[in-house]
Amino acid sequence: MYYSFSWLKSLSRIAAFYLVVVIFGLAFDALAIALAVGSSWLLGYHSWHLYRFNRWIWHSKKITPPSASGFWEHIYEGVYYIQRRNRRKRKELTYIIKRYREGSEAIPDATVVLDSNACIQWCNRLARIELGLRWPQDSGRRIDNLIRHPKFVEYFYNNNYDIPVEVPSPSNIEKILEYRIMPYGDQHLLLIARDVTRLMQLEQMRKDFVANVSHELRTPLTVLNGYLETLPNAENVPPAFLKKAFTEMRSQSERMQNLVEELLLLSRIEASSEKVFAKVVNVPLMMSAIQLEANSLNKDKQHELLFDVDQHLSVYGIETELRSAFSNLIFNAIHYTPMPGKIRVTWQLIDDKAHFSVQDNGEGIAEQHLNRLTERFYRVDKARSRKTGGSGLGLSIVKHVLTHHNSALDVKSEVGKGSVFSFEFSSEVTVSLKQPNVKRYS
Repeated sequence: MYYSFSWLKSLSRIAAFYLVVVIFGLAFDALAIALAVGSSWLLGYHSWHLYRFNRWIWHSKKITPPSASGFWEHIYEGVYYIQRRNRRKRKELTYIIKRYREGSEAIPDATVVLDSNACIQWCNRLARIELGLRWPQDSGRRIDNLIRHPKFVEYFYNNNYDIPVEVPSPSNIEKILEYRIMPYGDQHLLLIARDVTRLMQLEQMRKDFVANVSHELRTPLTVLNGYLETLPNAENVPPAFLKKAFTEMRSQSERMQNLVEELLLLSRIEASSEKVFAKVVNVPLMMSAIQLEANSLNKDKQHELLFDVDQHLSVYGIETELRSAFSNLIFNAIHYTPMPGKIRVTWQLIDDKAHFSVQDNGEGIAEQHLNRLTERFYRVDKARSRKTGGSGLGLSIVKHVLTHHNSALDVKSEVGKGSVFSFEFSSEVTVSLKQPNVKRYS
């Protein structure tokens, strides 16, 4: 505990000490010698405590002060009190800095603190990952020496930080980062970089979607308008031309209708609030209906169709959506497999999970196309897709349906050998009898 120091008490002790020395000197008739010896002893005493004080302050690892009394006790206690107070303040400051850094690490953006000279004072883990910074090696280095993209450098020196700038990541050119700078405090800057790659992709997909829809509708509308402009002004039109015109107009109108219906279906799936796992879907019964449609569609192709269906295997889900996903994959295989081909449809229980697959021996799909197959309007072969009447939305519908049912489409394909489109449902939504009776039919 800290006690207040009394200078009067300390001086009284020194006066009492010299009084004793004077009395002792007078008693032996050696006052000068007594004063000299007493002063020397007092000087030595204080010199010894100065030495101990110096050792304690600069060399000792002990926190507690050396034992002393009087004047030096007060000095030791005072320094000890100041050290304890400073140590407590340092702990509080360390705790605040730790909490600040933990909070900064929790920010889902790369964060860099800069001083007035644009030198790095601190950065969080995401900054080290996304911006390629090294800590503490890059402490004190200028940020424009580490992020050298001309667009960023121009933005940094314009001193107009109202609008962020989008620049590729210095550690990964495939990523787009949005840089935002905010001045704060005493000429300090806070640099925040956010990964906006996904947003850029979505924006590009939106633009592509609008362009593709416009293109898909423009072609049939051009055909319809062409015939409608020709027919009223034509005299003695041959019956063959009329038949061709009406057939073509009917075909193009059906194409537009199918496109609109598929777009509406996609919209309904994305905006659906229906409980996905509330009802059991009788998949074998649904597969029987799809098989009839597939056989009708296969009359011209003459493919060998084999359905391998577990008659006791069902799942929880939305029947209309699942029917759309199953039929899209089966009908795509019929459309795009060169005749005569072989197509095998499987619905079986594998490791307590309901597994569906469509395998064909068609031309196959090159690897560079596999990741983009489920994009809206994406076609591997646009000419062949238009010839078969494809809109480019089928696999996109499948993707959204499966996402809605906590599943995902898996595509394996090899050029010249065929493709396998498959997905599975978790055991939690799979409904199967203990002794399934598997029925195979073709």
